[in-house]
Amino acid sequence: MKAICFYFQIHQPFRLKRYRFFDIGNDHYYYDDFANDDIITRIAHKSYIPAAESLLRMIEASGRKFKCAISVSGVALEQIEVYVPELLDLLKKLVATGCVEILAETYAHSLSSLADPEEFANQVKVHDDKVNELFGVRPKVLRNTELIYCDDLAPQILAMGYKGVITEGAKHILGWKSPNYVYAAASAPKLKMLLKNDKLSDDITFRFSNTNWSEYPLTADKYIGWIADTPDEEQIFNLFMTMEAFGELQNRDSGIFQFLEALPRFAAERGIEFITPSEAVSKIKAVAELGVPFPMSWADEARDTSAWLGNQLQKEAFDKLYSVAERVRLCDDRRLKQDWYYLQASDHFFYMSTKHQADGEIHSLYSPYDSPYQAFTNYMNVLADFIVRVEEQYPLSIENEELNSLLTTIRNQAREIETLNKEVSSMRLNIEHYNEEHALREKVAEPEAKPAPKKPRAKKEIKADTSVSKPKKASKPRPAKTKQTPEKEK
Repeated sequence: MKAICFYFQIHQPFRLKRYRFFDIGNDHYYYDDFANDDIITRIAHKSYIPAAESLLRMIEASGRKFKCAISVSGVALEQIEVYVPELLDLLKKLVATGCVEILAETYAHSLSSLADPEEFANQVKVHDDKVNELFGVRPKVLRNTELIYCDDLAPQILAMGYKGVITEGAKHILGWKSPNYVYAAASAPKLKMLLKNDKLSDDITFRFSNTNWSEYPLTADKYIGWIADTPDEEQIFNLFMTMEAFGELQNRDSGIFQFLEALPRFAAERGIEFITPSEAVSKIKAVAELGVPFPMSWADEARDTSAWLGNQLQKEAFDKLYSVAERVRLCDDRRLKQDWYYLQASDHFFYMSTKHQADGEIHSLYSPYDSPYQAFTNYMNVLADFIVRVEEQYPLSIENEELNSLLTTIRNQAREIETLNKEVSSMRLNIEHYNEEHALREKVAEPEAKPAPKKPRAKKEIKADTSVSKPKKASKPRPAKTKQTPEKEK
C-alpha cells in the first residue's frame, strides 16, 4: 500500500534592529521587537492557525487516519509562547491526538552542523528538551536546518539516538533513483533516510495558484491521482513544505485550505494511507544505501548550501561567528548564550545572498534589508559587539590551543568534582542510614533495661519496717520471790 508522509515547518527568526557602528560597545540589545511581534502574529493568524485548525478537522473527519509531522524551531517556539499563545494551544491539541509527530532539529535553526559538531549536538538536545517541556514527547526523527544532510553527519545523528533523518531528494544525488522509497545512509546503514519528493511538494508550495501552470487548477482528486498512478513498488511519498504555504505563499482565496482538507477523502478512495516519519522508518525497509558526499539542502535550484554560504560576505560572517563558539559554551552568562542562539539563525546568512534571477527573488522576498550588503553590515556590527562581550569573559588573546587545553583541564576538574560530590552524597546517605538503624536498635533494646530505683516513698516504707524489727534492749532480771519469815507473819 502506498503512503503519504506530510511534514510542515514552522520557523521565524529573531530579526535584528538597525544596529550602527557607533552602537558597538554601547548597546547590547540587538532585536527589533516590533517587527518580530508583528510578523509572527500576522503570519500566525493568516497561515499557521488556520492550517492547524484544518489539520485538526482532517484528523477528526478521517477517524484519525490522517497523520503528519510538524517541526518548530526553538526560536519560533519562544516567539509563539510570547506573542501567539493560542497557536501553541492548537499545536498541543494536534500532538495530543497521537496523529501528529514533532520532529527534532537545531534549537536556533542554525548551520552548526556545517561548522561545529559539538554545538550541533548541544542545540538538538536543547530543542528536544524544549519540545518535551511543552508537548510531553521526545522526537524520534531528525530534521536538520533546511534539510541539510551529508554522509559526515549520519554517524553523529545515529549516535544521538535517532533512527531516521528527513532530507531533500536532490536529483544530483539520486540520479535515476526515485525519492519514493526509504533509503539507508551509506556511512551509517542503521540510519534510515526519508527523501522529499520535490515536484509534488513544490506543486503545492509554489505552483498551486499559478494560472500560467499547465496543471492549473490543481484539485485534490487530480493530485491524489498522480500518486496513485505511480509504479506499484514505490512505497512512500514524502511531501515536505513550510506551513506558510497555506494562507501566506498561497492565499486563502486560492482554495488552498479546501484542497488540503479534501486530500484524506480522495486518498482513502484510492487506497492510500497517511504515515508519520517515525512509523515510516520503523515499518518500511530500506531498498538501498544512499551516499551524499557533499552537503545538500532543499533551497534553490542547486539544492546545496550556497543559499547561506555562497559568497565571501556569508563565509566571513559565518567563520567570525563560530570562531568564538568554544568561549561561549564555556561561559555561564545566560543573556550571552541567548544571543548566541539568536545570532546563529540561518536566516541572517540567507539575507546576505547575492544570487540573481529566480533564486534571488526568493531571497529578497524574505529579507527585511534593501540589499545583501546592508544585511551583512548590520549583522557584522551586531556580531562585533557580541564578540566584545565574549572577550570580556575570555580574552581573544588566548590562543585556541591554549584555550582548548584550559577547557580540557576545567572539564576534567568538573568531572572530578562531580565524582567527589557523588561520593560525599553517598557517604552522607550511609551515615543517615546508620544513625537511623542505631536509633532503632536503642529503641528496641529499651524494655530489657534494669528497672529504675524505687521512688523515695518506697524507701520510707522500707525504713519503717527495719525500725520495727530492731531488737529490744535486755531488761534487768527481777529478783525471785521468797516466802516471808514467821516473824513477819506475826
